[in-house]
Amino acid sequence: MSRRQPPPDVPLAPEPGVLRIGVWMGGPSREREVSLLSGVAVAEALEALGHDVRATDIQPDDVSADRVADLDVIFLALHGAWGEDGGVQAHLERLGACYTGSGPTASRDAMDKVVSKERFSEQGIPTPAFRLVEADDDGPVAEAFETLGPDLVVKPVADGSSIDVAMVDTAGGLLDAVRRIWGRGEPALIERRILGREFTIGILGERTLPVVEIRTPGGWYDCGDDTTVAGFRPTKPATWYDYTYKYLSNHTQYVFDHGLDAGAETRIEEVSLAAHQALGCRDLSRVDVMLTADGQPQVLEINTIPGFTSHSLVPKAAQRAGLAFGRLCERIVALAWARSGRRPGSSDRPAGVRETAPGRPVRGTDDFETQAGTGTAPL
Repeated sequence: MSRRQPPPDVPLAPEPGVLRIGVWMGGPSREREVSLLSGVAVAEALEALGHDVRATDIQPDDVSADRVADLDVIFLALHGAWGEDGGVQAHLERLGACYTGSGPTASRDAMDKVVSKERFSEQGIPTPAFRLVEADDDGPVAEAFETLGPDLVVKPVADGSSIDVAMVDTAGGLLDAVRRIWGRGEPALIERRILGREFTIGILGERTLPVVEIRTPGGWYDCGDDTTVAGFRPTKPATWYDYTYKYLSNHTQYVFDHGLDAGAETRIEEVSLAAHQALGCRDLSRVDVMLTADGQPQVLEINTIPGFTSHSLVPKAAQRAGLAFGRLCERIVALAWARSGRRPGSSDRPAGVRETAPGRPVRGTDDFETQAGTGTAPL
């Protein structure tokens, strides 16, 4: 698919030094180490552009009125429990702080895979069939294998980064995976596995970023010889996009020239944006989608604070659209700042805040210009 060059990188952002930007990272969750990587990357990128940045490894007990009073905008680079489940967001709302990303309710609903999948179904957004199984009740596990299996995914209800996720295809393997999650004192989510191509779509403001396909060694593109109309091979892949391939491996491929026809790409973009809006997300999210053999997208989940590491997909997609990493961070700060009531052009605008660059909107009101041949928008 031919692509013309995106327009010049004109960020919607405050002039360097105008805002005191806190970058909060770390937190108490199982995803703490990834959060620290994200936070450091964001802080360094904003500092390199001349912004006044105060980076903090934050814990719940550290949040106070005095701490937020010293900041104009808080960039949340917290992943997992407390950081993404609405906990820190609710606290910051009570303190009247300006922060990036989704609010408490959208964060909580997106973090809870059962709630989000139920919301998707209510809105007619396709998502794989699932069953929630409570601890120490083997009966529903066997039933789920019979009705949804044999190829299944077992997940915690509210974790990210593929922590404790398992792909199974036997009754014994299913029970082992479920019991591993029960051992954490939590119910387990059993989901029908979609054997197909995997894509992820970043949402910035109300725009889809370029669609990226995720390919792991031994995945669909290393299986068999016969290719279906949807562009993948029927043999079951040997690997999947787990924690190792997300954060540690240099062999994972992130493919923008994925060869999807315009119709399939548009369908993926549309269901991704619909999922983002169905949960009331704002500023930024990443939607994970599987493509079935007949070319139909199935939404897996939404991440409201996606990673900002060297392996992370939203920064890669923004770069593809013409928005450098630091400018992406500025744009996210600006989206939060605009909600503070001190909007660009208003009487209480601090000196030095730049106006929005002009452009031709695709969906919504941000300053994007349509990219020829696709439904995505360069920035």
